[in-house]
Amino acid sequence: MTDLGTAAKAFGLALIVVWVLTPIAGRIAWRLGAIDTPRERGLHSFPTPRLGGLAVLAGVLSAALLYLPHNDQTWAIVAGAAAIALVGAADDILELDAEVKFAGQILAALIPVVSGVRVETFTLPFTGHVDLGVAAYPATVIGIVAVMNMVNFIDGVDGLAAGVCTIAAITLGTIALSLDRMPAGILAAITAGAALGYLRHGFHPASIFLGDSGSNLLGYLLAVIAVQGALKTNAVVALVFPLVVLAVPILDSGFVIAKRIKYRRPVYAADRWHFHHRFANIGFSQRRTVLYLYAWTLALAALALALRFVPYSNDFGRFHTGWTAVMIGFGLIALASSVYLVVVLEILKFRRFREVELRRKVETGELPALSDQDIEHEIEREVETGEFESLGRD
Repeated sequence: MTDLGTAAKAFGLALIVVWVLTPIAGRIAWRLGAIDTPRERGLHSFPTPRLGGLAVLAGVLSAALLYLPHNDQTWAIVAGAAAIALVGAADDILELDAEVKFAGQILAALIPVVSGVRVETFTLPFTGHVDLGVAAYPATVIGIVAVMNMVNFIDGVDGLAAGVCTIAAITLGTIALSLDRMPAGILAAITAGAALGYLRHGFHPASIFLGDSGSNLLGYLLAVIAVQGALKTNAVVALVFPLVVLAVPILDSGFVIAKRIKYRRPVYAADRWHFHHRFANIGFSQRRTVLYLYAWTLALAALALALRFVPYSNDFGRFHTGWTAVMIGFGLIALASSVYLVVVLEILKFRRFREVELRRKVETGELPALSDQDIEHEIEREVETGEFESLGRD
């Protein structure tokens, strides 16, 4: 109970600090010129400051220094958090090259990894323990950097990254506390409180953006929590927890990177292939897009919590019929939400929307006469490439 109380107080302090300091970070961003101006691939329509991550950092540091144990790993985690937030802030102000940002991410990830925050062994079903040995260092760094970029990728619509990170942090924190990983649980509470405190100002219409300073910081913290709170345990399903909880940014990043590779474009090149862009393309408002993706994240988080707490099998691998049915129910809900969002909203509704739009343009003379086959070919091209241009344009 003491640990839960500590986690609650850490959550509250981080939330209040970020809530109060975020407007100040916005004023600093205006003075420094860290402003995100409307652009073709963006979804906002007016200039917005983007140093919200500095307020998040302040909330994280204040709560971490007060409620986390004062040891080498805590200092390393705090130092890494400060490093990645400052690298992100520099990018928000100066727009650094992708190579420089990537180097900064690696450096920030190395700080906690060298101090022992790394995955050295894990358990696989039917295989047993896997010892990474010296490979634990690069493997953990790659994982932390990957999560940073995944969160950064979904930070393209007001409140999406902060909300998803709040849900993920609460879920991972609950799992960590149940596994007696108290520092990880408290850090998760701090992360959730900081993200929620920012969300007061960052939900649509946002008065300030997280910026790279915030999205990279939240991604870094989630990765560290996953390592300390789940992956360093001997539980067979430990590998599954982070994958399920972070499934939305994982799937978004995987989809976008695969598209960029397919069309031979740089991995770091900006485009409109992210889930939130595709929802906008079929007519969703920013709020509706965010709420749908929150719901998807919640369904997956519920599955992760069920995997941890539902007693569907005993220590001898025997399954309990009733509880197994409950687990199947959680799995079906997560699967149904995934299929609904990715297939129905992402593809089928888009096809209907574009067919109606193209036929209307033909009728009004905005486009030349098109056959049904021409329209179908154009829709196929748009689904494949993520590019939405009018047919017949010179």
